[in-house]
Amino acid sequence: MSFVDLYSNSEHRTNLAHFAAIATLAAVDGTINTSEMVVIDRFAKKLGISQEEYKEVMKKENKYPIDPPSDAQTRLERLFDLFRIVFADHKIDEEEEALVLKYAIGLGYTTEEAKKLILRSTAIFGGKLSFEEYQSLL
Repeated sequence: MSFVDLYSNSEHRTNLAHFAAIATLAAVDGTINTSEMVVIDRFAKKLGISQEEYKEVMKKENKYPIDPPSDAQTRLERLFDLFRIVFADHKIDEEEEALVLKYAIGLGYTTEEAKKLILRSTAIFGGKLSFEEYQSLL
């Protein structure tokens, strides 16, 4: 049984899985820099992640499944969150882009939709957009 399966609260389990995806994305280039850590810490608070869960997620050997939301707005919010962590260092590298693509597909987007969203998001995302601005641009 995985760490995520220990939690019966579906919303919390979803938040924990999303947080784990964010942490994995931040670490895809080998290290988590200071800017990325600030964003990760904010997401931990926003998503209600406990200190114990935080420590468990930050271990390198952990792998969490993607728990896709059922509605389109929440899926787009999850993707928006990932772009915030990617652009914490003001750039996206190949590894991050590949992981975002994989995550977008896991959220329920087709490969074509995911590539289109990533291309648009990369072109317009500056790290300072509100979700409403992001949503209207896409």
